[in-house]
Amino acid sequence: MNYADKTIVFYDGECGFCNRSVQFILRWEKNQSLYFSSLQSDFAQKFFKENNCPSPDLSTFYVYANYYLYSKSQAVFVLLHYLILPFKLLNIFRLIPVCYRDKMYDFVARNRSKIGKDFCFLPEQNQQRLRFLNDAIIE
Repeated sequence: MNYADKTIVFYDGECGFCNRSVQFILRWEKNQSLYFSSLQSDFAQKFFKENNCPSPDLSTFYVYANYYLYSKSQAVFVLLHYLILPFKLLNIFRLIPVCYRDKMYDFVARNRSKIGKDFCFLPEQNQQRLRFLNDAIIE
């Protein structure tokens, strides 16, 4: 499978807050078009290297979409496109300059261990499991 044209959410697989975020996305996405990979996975490491991206920062959330890797608040806004209507309304916050949005993002990222505590998300359905690329091979 070629992943270049897919939308991939990269997250810290050891972070409870991040795992809860993935669970939230799976629950509220409007269709099942997103793929997921923990930043610690072989897939993510190889993906970042083969796409000439800097080594991933575990405190950063990434979304690869439209052949571009988005990070921090920009990644969140790309992701909103894939969620159902009430969450799309959060796009109003795009009016805030990126530097301020990323400062808010960094604040949450620094405190994510307090917010999320220990939580490990395991996909419930076989169809969900197929969308997790942790052991997938890049073609």
